[in-house]
Amino acid sequence: MSKLWQKNNKVASSVEQFTIGKDQEMDLYLAAYDVLGSIAHTTMLSEVGLLTNSEQVQLKKALVEIYAMVQAGNFQLAEGVEDIHSQVEMLLTEKLGDIGKKIHSARSRNDQVLVDLKLFLRAELMSLTTSVQSLFSLLQNKSEQHKNDLLPGYTHLQLAMPSSFGLWLGAYAESLVDDMTILQAAFTVVNKNPLGSAAGYGSSFPINRTRTTELLGFETLNYNVVYAQMGRGKAERITAMALANFADTLSRLSMDACLFMNQNFGFIKFPEELTTGSSIMPHKKNPDVFELIRSYCNRIKALPNEIMMMTTNLPSGYHRDLQLLKEHLFPAFQQLKNCMEMASLMIQHMEVKQDLLEDPKYQYLFSVEEVNKLVNAGVPFRDAYKKIGLAIEDGNYTYSTKVAHTHEGSIGNLCTAEIAIAMKKVLNSMEFEKVDQKINQLLKP
Repeated sequence: MSKLWQKNNKVASSVEQFTIGKDQEMDLYLAAYDVLGSIAHTTMLSEVGLLTNSEQVQLKKALVEIYAMVQAGNFQLAEGVEDIHSQVEMLLTEKLGDIGKKIHSARSRNDQVLVDLKLFLRAELMSLTTSVQSLFSLLQNKSEQHKNDLLPGYTHLQLAMPSSFGLWLGAYAESLVDDMTILQAAFTVVNKNPLGSAAGYGSSFPINRTRTTELLGFETLNYNVVYAQMGRGKAERITAMALANFADTLSRLSMDACLFMNQNFGFIKFPEELTTGSSIMPHKKNPDVFELIRSYCNRIKALPNEIMMMTTNLPSGYHRDLQLLKEHLFPAFQQLKNCMEMASLMIQHMEVKQDLLEDPKYQYLFSVEEVNKLVNAGVPFRDAYKKIGLAIEDGNYTYSTKVAHTHEGSIGNLCTAEIAIAMKKVLNSMEFEKVDQKINQLLKP
């Protein structure tokens, strides 16, 4: 089958296979967004006189039908078709004849794939936000539930000071707020329209780029057409960094959970059906879920660097190197959402050990508490520190397991409500409702 760009020459099959690579598979991720971009583009073309009203009506009807096929899971690239753009144009031409050949006026596959990518990344960031909100709410609820259940705190993996399960879980909830702030930045970068930049140098047609920006629900457009093309790779890298931050939070939480499940710690446990056994050791209850979350997330953490290296030393303009960015980035969204879902499942069913710090082996966790008691009684801090240190060395150390921390963010004052407000502020800054409204309008007859 001939290519959109092919003239009379025939490309060697080995070159064709190598250059297409996995693009046909990856382009299925973009199918719905390619159709949306084409609806907006053809709507604009009719408004500036490059399509008749009748042609636009026919094209939109056919494009909406293709969109429905994609949503129903009935859309595939035909054998020999190079990419999603070719497939959509071929279907339109088969149905509408010469009218279908007109949709490519004033655009290139370069800006076509760019707008597909921006729409895809935007939708995935919105979907990921839903998963984050669910995990965040769970962590906050469990934090409040276990705010009075004390837990050893560590520095250098050595006993340090008293913590609590509430403080531990609340820490990961607040971590998600900062991670969401980076997602907000990625959303802002992604939510700009590159359509109309064509091959990277604009078009002599009197197109209206502001109109396609409005139709597709973008906040604004990438104004400079050269920069619009330079944004390819940059948008993916910034998005990958947003994913990597969430992955880092989940990976660290998973490592904690693996340690805390260890019998030498024995802080938490899970129902047997959420752990796995051994083929030889009948007592084993392995934290395989957390181990796999850790590994998946550590792989996602490598994505920004991978994209950075693949785009290193590229001059301005389009380069085929950029095609390969899809292969690891696209599946990473679902992998990260799966990890969040499984982490939520585990935390929901987590059982914490009560009265942990009553065990004498944790007595030195309370040394700072004893120092502070002396300070409150008027002893200078350095003298109080020395006195308790000598008591420990001499075997005369005594302590109480009662703690009374009241400052913001401490064991006794988790600031759960304040952290929830911070998350809400970030979420409210991203106008997801506007995006959904515009896309729904675009698909209406």
